[in-house]
Amino acid sequence: MKLNIVVLAKQVPDTRNVGPDAMTPEGTVNRSALPAIFNPEDLNALEQALRLKDQNPGTTVNILTMGPGRAAEVIREAMYRGADGGYLLTDRAFAGADTLATSYALATAIKHVCPNVDLIIGGRQAIDGDTAQVGPQVAEKLGLNQITYTEEILSVKDGRITATRHIDGGVETVESPLPCVLTVNGSAAPCRPRNVKLVMKYKRALAPLELPQDTTYEQLPYADQYGKKKYLKIQQLTTADINADLNQCGLAGSPTKVKAVENIVFKAKESKVLTGSDSDINGLVQELLASHTIG
Repeated sequence: MKLNIVVLAKQVPDTRNVGPDAMTPEGTVNRSALPAIFNPEDLNALEQALRLKDQNPGTTVNILTMGPGRAAEVIREAMYRGADGGYLLTDRAFAGADTLATSYALATAIKHVCPNVDLIIGGRQAIDGDTAQVGPQVAEKLGLNQITYTEEILSVKDGRITATRHIDGGVETVESPLPCVLTVNGSAAPCRPRNVKLVMKYKRALAPLELPQDTTYEQLPYADQYGKKKYLKIQQLTTADINADLNQCGLAGSPTKVKAVENIVFKAKESKVLTGSDSDINGLVQELLASHTIG
């Protein structure tokens, strides 16, 4: 069966490089001060969507991401791997959004651009927040069933989806009618690498915000391609385009405020070199037992 799939993806700051300038005075993440990467678990979600596309001819996979102009890189990266296109949800009014405001914006955008969606798939959580709230909140706002902590999609047929999900103590198999929202764990299958042919096809895809100032598509090199190949123009949406309520967007719609982010480095006070001898191993175990680190 043909499926209409939307993958929720996010460009996140690389939290391995958090420094003193990682936060703004308003308590939001200073994204311009950190390298940006494709949120890891969203790549796992993308792979599940692409597998369904492989198994169901005619299926379309579109990416929906919210962020500044540079977030369009997430859409290109997904297209290099097999996605059909995407939407960049961008507006100054979205800045500083917490999970509540973010899920509102994403749900409103989905209603606008993809009212007949069959599956919405996203990563379990983003590494810049680790809340795991956006996916379930999108499901609630759209009134859809949800499967969280997904490990693998087993089948989609007859209007129903079957998937395995991780739970404490094991894995369970669940079934849900479509449409449905899924959040995918990082322990799911990793995303396939870029496809060289797709890189060549989509490498010039740009969102309007990525164009140089006072420049149109017609003024770019290879302008004729932008006229002939519509997929090279990444679709860009603002609050006005999706008829969003500004009071529910960005900081205005965010009851959660981050007070501070600190970079804490643990330093060992002393070190001890151990060999693989039985006496050293026995001594280490006894020391750990005595300090109640183990046992």
